[in-house]
Amino acid sequence: MEKQVERFKLEFPTKAREEDAMDFLREFIEVNTVIHGSGGFDLYMDDYDGWLDHLEEDRNREPTEQRVPAETFFLIRESDDKIVGIISIRKVLNRALWNFGGNIGYSIRPSERRKGYNKINLFLGLCVCKNRGIEAVLISCEKRNIASAKSIQALGGKLLYEYMDDELGYEIQNYVIDVRYALDKFGDKYAPMMLEYPA
Repeated sequence: MEKQVERFKLEFPTKAREEDAMDFLREFIEVNTVIHGSGGFDLYMDDYDGWLDHLEEDRNREPTEQRVPAETFFLIRESDDKIVGIISIRKVLNRALWNFGGNIGYSIRPSERRKGYNKINLFLGLCVCKNRGIEAVLISCEKRNIASAKSIQALGGKLLYEYMDDELGYEIQNYVIDVRYALDKFGDKYAPMMLEYPA
């Protein structure tokens, strides 16, 4: 019997998702791991409504050297309607983000890792980038984070350079992905995993 393909979608965080969202956040806190690409969710542990307001501000803000416009999405698995990941897409970059951070940050909840979910997370994020007119994305990751680097490389990421960040205390890699090339080349593999095309 052929294994059924898991399908996923990106969804803007809403009030209706609060209980699942807080459970998602607690997993990261319990294992004491950073949640990348969350639009600062970990700063709003006791104020989910405040986080939603913050995300709306992020979507509509004017770019400055301090802040840039960004959109944050939950990665939802169709089979159980569960939040399994999160991704934030910065529509423009300032000087700091060109050095570290780039256009995309993402995380998969600890209990759902090592299942290949971050690749579909990134693929769906690239679909959003195409919709927003972003032709190429810069993505940073810790050199020691092999899983993240493999996700980036699996979607056609090319290593631009790496450097030691003395303040952070570890090596950083910066990759670039040609959005249209990645979606065309890897669409046959990842499009069947999409529940719907991102808005």
